[in-house]
Order: sequence, then structure tokens, then C-alpha cells
Amino acid sequence: MSDINQPSVFEIARAGGASETVEHLNLGERVRQLRKARNWTLEQAAQQAGLARSTLSKIENGQMSPTFDAVRKLATGLDISIPQLFTAPKSSRVLGRRSVTRMGQGKHHVTATYEHEILAGDISQKAMLPYRATVHARAFDEFDGWVRHDGEEFMYVLTGRIEFYTEFYEPVEMGRGDSAYYDATMGHNVISKSDEDAVILWVTSQS
Repeated sequence: MSDINQPSVFEIARAGGASETVEHLNLGERVRQLRKARNWTLEQAAQQAGLARSTLSKIENGQMSPTFDAVRKLATGLDISIPQLFTAPKSSRVLGRRSVTRMGQGKHHVTATYEHEILAGDISQKAMLPYRATVHARAFDEFDGWVRHDGEEFMYVLTGRIEFYTEFYEPVEMGRGDSAYYDATMGHNVISKSDEDAVILWVTSQS
């Protein structure tokens, strides 16, 4: 059992910023769900967290209350924050989804102004849509009006220089390493300003 001077599970969670409803969470079951979502055995999870296998087994089965140090190790081993450890998932969706897209192997979609390469295309119902875009356009009038869509968007310039047009702001020239975050319902367009086609990374929220 935990030392009486150690903070309680509820106090740890509240200190980390989790909702007070976490006092009803079965921590052992939560740890087991997180472990199984990663397809880890008890031994593998214990190694990742730097805990004894027997200790992790007792935590999962509710036979002991973890100390703060054990909680910290569990969160680190599971690669989540302490508040996340004490927060039940909002739905039954499987945790730990992952998609790796090798260079040049995304799904390509070509338009007159952009060449998009959709990343993580094998994952459906994503909360965000990441894609790499090569900007062919050299003038604003190459577009058929403003581009606008639902959600928010993040843009990062990978190579070249661009001019970023937005409906309610003056155009701004941007270079490699520059980024912008904006409301995508606002009209927006991008053109290349360098001799070569600029390449940018876009991440769009899925509303």
C-alpha cells in the first residue's frame, strides 16, 4: 500500500489539472486499457514504466494505490501526461492510432494552382487533415476566387517563398520556417514568389 504521507490518487490528478470527476475513475482499469491499446504485455509495460511487473499487476488489479513516483513513471512509460492518466476516454474509440507516410508516398491530388500530397491517408475520421502542398500559382488571379472551408488551419513554409493572401488582411510574404494559424472560413490563397515552386505543410482541423 502507499505511504500515508503520499498524496492520494485524487490529489495527484487534481494537482495535474484533471477534472474532479476523476475520483470515480478506476485507475487500475484505466492503466490496463492503455496498456492493451498499445498491445503491450504486462512485462513490456512494466519495463517501459521502470516498475516491477508485480507492482504493475497489483496496480491494475486494484491491490495497491500507486505512489506519486509510480504514477509519474506510469505516465512517462505510457507517453501521456498525468492528467490524461486520470481522465477516462470520452468515447470507446481505440487509443494509440498511428500512421507513417514515407516521403513521396502520400495520396496526390493535383489542381491548377496546387499539388497536394495527403498525409496519413489511411486513417479515417481524423481530427485534423495534414498535407504537403507544392504551390504552382504565381498570381492571385490564377485562382477562381477565394479558397475557404470549415475549420482552422495551420500553414508552415518548408521551402521557397510565398505570398499569403487572406480576405481581411493585407498580403504577407513568408519564407522557409515561417508559419501562420488562421480561421479557414476566411478566404485565403497562397502563391509562390521564388523561382522554384514553394512547398508548404498544411494542417486543417476537421470540424
